[in-house]
Amino acid sequence: MVRKLKFHEKKLLKKVDFIKWNADNTLHENKIMRKYHIQKREEYTMYNKLSREIREVARKIANLDANDPFRTESSAKLMEKLYILGLIPTKWDLNNVDKITASSFCRRRLPILMTRNKMSETTKNATKLVEHGHVRVGAEVVKDPAFLVSRTLEDFITWVDGSAIRKHVLEYNDLRDDFEL
Repeated sequence: MVRKLKFHEKKLLKKVDFIKWNADNTLHENKIMRKYHIQKREEYTMYNKLSREIREVARKIANLDANDPFRTESSAKLMEKLYILGLIPTKWDLNNVDKITASSFCRRRLPILMTRNKMSETTKNATKLVEHGHVRVGAEVVKDPAFLVSRTLEDFITWVDGSAIRKHVLEYNDLRDDFEL
C-alpha cells in the first residue's frame, strides 16, 4: 500500500517525466555545472541551445555550393564572430564550429577567466567576488557571474577602484600609492 502524495510532491512530479528520464544526461549536466560553478540550470540549457543552433547554421552553410559567394561571405562572418567571442581557436577552419559545446560558452564566463588569470584561486571564490561587485570589465562593474567575456574585453578584467581587494593586491605587489584613499 502506497501513501497518498502530498501537494508539494505532486507539484514536483509534474515537472519530471520518469518515462523519458535519461540519467546519463543529467549526470553530465551536473558535472559541467559543478566544474564551472553554474548556479542556474537555465543558463546551462541556454548554452546548450546556443551551441546546437550555431552548429546547425554552420552545417547549413557547409551544405551550400563551394563556389557560392553567399557561402564564403556568411562563413567568414560566422567564423569572425565566433572567434571574437572566443568560442573557437582560429577563424580559418569551418570544422572548428562542430566542436562548440555548452562548455565552450562556460569557459568564457567571467569567474572562469578570473581563475585562469590568477585573480582567484577557485571558481567558487571568483563567483562570490563577482556577485559582491569587486570586479569590473572595462568601465563597467559586473555583478553577474554569467557575463560572457569576449577576446577583446579579456585584457580589461580588473578590480573595482575603491575595492579593498585591489588595495591588498597593490600592497602585496608594493605598487600602492601612499596618497590613495
